[in-house]
Order: sequence, then C-alpha cells, then structure tokens
Amino acid sequence: MRECIEFETYIPGRSIDEVKELYGLEKVVKLASNENPYGASPRAIEELRKFTDLHRYPNPEYRELRERLEEYTGWEAERIVIGAGIDGILETLFTMLIEKGDEVVIPVPTFQYYSILARLHCAKEIIVQRGKDFRITEQIIDLLSEKTKLVIIPFPNNPTGNIEDPGLVKEIAESTKAIVFLDEAYIEFADMNLDLDLENVVIARTMSKAFGLANLRIGYARLPEWLVKYYRSASTPFPVSTLAERVAIASLEDIDWMKNCVEKIKSERSKLFGELEKLVEAYPSQANFIFFRSKDGLAEELLRKGVIIRDCRSFGVSGYRVTVGKPDENDFFLQKLKELL
Repeated sequence: MRECIEFETYIPGRSIDEVKELYGLEKVVKLASNENPYGASPRAIEELRKFTDLHRYPNPEYRELRERLEEYTGWEAERIVIGAGIDGILETLFTMLIEKGDEVVIPVPTFQYYSILARLHCAKEIIVQRGKDFRITEQIIDLLSEKTKLVIIPFPNNPTGNIEDPGLVKEIAESTKAIVFLDEAYIEFADMNLDLDLENVVIARTMSKAFGLANLRIGYARLPEWLVKYYRSASTPFPVSTLAERVAIASLEDIDWMKNCVEKIKSERSKLFGELEKLVEAYPSQANFIFFRSKDGLAEELLRKGVIIRDCRSFGVSGYRVTVGKPDENDFFLQKLKELL
C-alpha cells in the first residue's frame, strides 16, 4: 500500500430486505437513496428485456448515446464522455490530476465520496464550511492556491438540497487554474442549471436519479475540448456496458416519461416539505430529497417502524435526509414520524 493512502468506507443506505429481516417487519419503505420511485421508462425496460449480446464487449466510443445526450443537453457530442456514474468520471479525473499533496477543495457538508477519493489519492483536503442555508461563500476563493488541482461543487448539494449563486461559481472558476467539477446529479429536479462553459470547468450528470437507471451506473460529463483526449486515454476501456447504453438511449427517446416523473416528484416534494415544516426544522430543496433536523437517534427509531431515511452525520452534518417517494410512501413516513415526535 502507498504510505500516504487513507482508507474510509462509503456507507450506503440499508436495503428493504435487510430491514425486514432485522426487525421482523412486513412493510418497509425505503426513502434513503434518492432513487426515482416510479422507476425507468417502459421503453427502457423493454430494451433491457430484448438484449442478448451479453458475450460481446461494448463499443467504447458510445457514439449513439453521446449523440442522444447532445440532443438532450445541447452539449457537443465530441466533448461528452461516458462513465460508470458520476463517481466513475470523478475517479478518472482524480487519476489524471492528483499527485501526493495536491489540494482538493471540498465545501462541506456534502457527499462523502469526494473526501474518500481525495484520501485514496493522497491529496490534501481543503475543507470549506458552507454558510447560511448551506450555500458556498466567497471564503472559498481565499482558500484557492497554486497547489489547488480540483474544486468540487455539487449543484444541487447532497444532502442539503440547495443550489449555489451562479455568479459566485463563475467567479470561483475564473479565480483558479484548477479543474472546477460541477456535480449536477440532481439537476433535473432544480429550477435552473449552471451551463458554465469555461476551459477549466467539467459538468457531470447521471441517469441514475431522474431517469430511474441507478442500477446501470450511467454517468456522463461535458469536458473542455482540450481535456477530452487525455480523459479518454485515462478512462477504463469499457466503463459502461452495451446493455446500459441501449437502455439509456431508449430512456432518452422517451423523455416525456422522465419529465412526468420529475413533475410528480416535485409536486410531492412541495407537499412533503409543507408537512415536515410543521414537525421539524426542514430546509427547502432543489433535489428529490429534503434535509431536516430533529432529535438524535431518529433514523434508527424510524427503521424499527419500517421507514429507511439517511442519517447525515457521515456527510459532516447533524440531521436527516429523506427521499421524496410516491404519495403513499411519503404518507407512511409522515405517519411514523408523527408517532415518534
């Protein structure tokens, strides 16, 4: 092992079957992993069912998928890269950029995996505390240095659900030669996006959330033109299977399904937030989840009643994150929450 390496394990949310077995429950609602409760497009599922070429390697160009993504995003297909989720894209960038002692700027609280990657690559984490309503402040600019290689900005942020001031994000990018990585995993649920096109900005998105394809691990990103050839050399040869590619293309051909899911989730998000405000300290969200604060131990107490939410201490903040589910799932959660409070 490298002497500088630090290991930290990512802790995923518990599964429904695990909780049923643990507490002897018949009904369990999972609202912990920010999944689309309505699932994938029927057209995507049909594409999955008819796929038979499991013995063939994928075509690593992913040209048809990149062209479909160009139609969807407006980005140039030649600047789009495909990865095993946003995590896979970020892993490749870490491999390309980070040497021992290089600085990675991470505003916290946020997604735990950013720090895990920094420690695995022997980077120096520059931890920036977020300000009011968990938004990034101008303090981050003061912490940029010649050793800064990567600045990670989620938009919206996980687990707090807030977006950032677009003007400040642009100012950050213009204040450094480092790569500014915009993680837009939940962008379909937000009221705006950051279409910031600069020579040091990478925008990454996923089909795991709004498109309901979490199990297939399909991420994509727009890179500056100069970075693309280096990225493709550094990337694993076949990051996404042909099966995943075909299902992703089918999903992009049935965009109305995704948009309908997003509208239903946003409508439920509004209702759920209104009810949570009456019970706990809840924060407005631009994602498909809501962050709230309440008494210690609440997540474990809800588990015993058949509701899985996320305790956010591993994200660096005291509080809880609940995914917006279907109406009956949200009602079940609220019922059990009221019983406990």
